[in-house]
Amino acid sequence: MTSTLSLNLSRRAGTLSTAFVVALTFGVAVSAEAQRGGPPPAINLDNIQLPPGFEIELFAEDLPAARQMTQAEDGTIFVGSFGGFGGGEVDDVYMVRDTDGDGRADEQRSILDGLTLPNGVAYASGDLYVGEQNQLVRYRNILSNLDNPGTGEVLAELPVEGFNHSWKYVEVGPDGMVYTTLGYPENIGQEREPWASIIRIDPNNPGEYEIYARGVRNSVGMDFDSDGTLWFTDNGRDNLGNNLPSDELNHATEPGQHFGFPFCHQGDFPDPEFGSASICADYRPPVAKMGPHVAAIGMTFYTGDMFPEIYKGSIFVAEHGSWNRPTAPLGYRVAVVHVQDGYSSGQEVFAQGFFDGTQVAGRPSDILQIADGSILISDDLQGVIYRVTYSAP
Repeated sequence: MTSTLSLNLSRRAGTLSTAFVVALTFGVAVSAEAQRGGPPPAINLDNIQLPPGFEIELFAEDLPAARQMTQAEDGTIFVGSFGGFGGGEVDDVYMVRDTDGDGRADEQRSILDGLTLPNGVAYASGDLYVGEQNQLVRYRNILSNLDNPGTGEVLAELPVEGFNHSWKYVEVGPDGMVYTTLGYPENIGQEREPWASIIRIDPNNPGEYEIYARGVRNSVGMDFDSDGTLWFTDNGRDNLGNNLPSDELNHATEPGQHFGFPFCHQGDFPDPEFGSASICADYRPPVAKMGPHVAAIGMTFYTGDMFPEIYKGSIFVAEHGSWNRPTAPLGYRVAVVHVQDGYSSGQEVFAQGFFDGTQVAGRPSDILQIADGSILISDDLQGVIYRVTYSAP
């Protein structure tokens, strides 16, 4: 199969430059046209390397800056976006449907616009939750109100201090609480609450939130295990060279745990300014080191039946890609971490080829398993969603 994407971005022809500049600010090695705010290089899906039996195809396009995804019980997929910062360029939440079951979306549109960096979306019990830069909003009975969702109900006003690490990721836990992230607003600095945390909000008690996990520098991905415990990715600090520290995959087994930032990174590397020789022993270490500057973000547990048994219960992680590793950038791929008894039993690259060593053609942002057991991968650089399926060789 040959699928070279030449994306039709005319819907946002006059306003996409900021979105692409944002994508490129956190990327490397892009074309001169892209640096001017034009589209990125076309991506040939034949160049994406997958394990034997897997195939990747285009599921949906014309979704500028597509980020977190969530699915309703009728198959409707909601997609957040990243890039407008409230300036009106790309600030939408989209709905996407495959109504004829052919594995490709045939209905899609923006259902919310004019939002402020609506990166995070989660669906539960008929309601859509949207994590904006400055607030968490609930849209009641969303499937019946796609044409007019209204302004929604603000569940919590969230603190904002600049732009860095202010995009939210949202999940509804098995406890009915809504979880989201408060990234640290700088690269590194003194510990100060509520920053560098994962918080949760009781949707039945709007206006308040509690800190669930501390020492989390910048998480933009989380999911719950079958036992109800929270797993999440975390991006390590910058300016310590190409190879330190690693991004993390973490497991919170109970409320109140501390994962090290700003004192200890990757579980065993004391911060040269804020740490000390023995300090890492005081904090919860990661389950897996994902690699330095890979930008590990969206993740999901695989629970479906389409993929081989080895993937059951494993975690697929979107590695968005290095922005500050000038030598041999890492990421721009999807990894899989195998899990056994609450710990990692190994990890491997699952999908790669979005970066050829010279040009970045794609940036995986989130992973969503859908009802048939296939997975979707959002790409905020191309503004598309891919679908990965498996057939036994």
